[in-house]
Amino acid sequence: MDPRRPLIATAATAALFALLAAGCGGSGSHVGVASLATATTLTAPTPQNPQTAAVAFTNCMRSHGVAAFPDPPPASADGRAFKETIAHIASSNPHFPAAQQACNHLLPNGGSSDQNAAQQRSQLADELSFAHCMRGRGVARFPDPTAQGELSVAMVAAQGIDVNSPQVLRVVQACLPASHGGLTPAKVRQALYNFNHGGH
Repeated sequence: MDPRRPLIATAATAALFALLAAGCGGSGSHVGVASLATATTLTAPTPQNPQTAAVAFTNCMRSHGVAAFPDPPPASADGRAFKETIAHIASSNPHFPAAQQACNHLLPNGGSSDQNAAQQRSQLADELSFAHCMRGRGVARFPDPTAQGELSVAMVAAQGIDVNSPQVLRVVQACLPASHGGLTPAKVRQALYNFNHGGH
């Protein structure tokens, strides 16, 4: 299966990296994540040590069918390669959603990052607004994001939309303001490049 990188990072990526940055003294630059926390009741306690929590989450993901889930990066790392690896795995491994749901309890706030529920709903609404704009401007089959806020090039292409069509790209450009910064021209270019080159 060809890897496909999501346009917007998954909640697990941001939550795990934010955990390491906050707990291990990293720079912790905020990464915007469009996600909606699941309503799953959390029954297991979160480990007190951030590195312990990150390792526990990694081991849990691997035990639930995501064998390639990477080791947590050191707090001194900027995390870019780590986040890209997670995004790549999330969009190419069919076990990822179930594994994330099973393991999120090991992360602070169930892996919902440091945003509150209102912010998460707002960001998901922005993505829905973008999708609505795309459909309103003639890309009738453009999909809505998932409940977790994932909207990937592969999801769009799966609807029979030519993601490299100049006409489609013009509509994307026109609708970017509807995402209120969640999507940018640079993010779209990078996602298309990864899609067209097999995620590399």
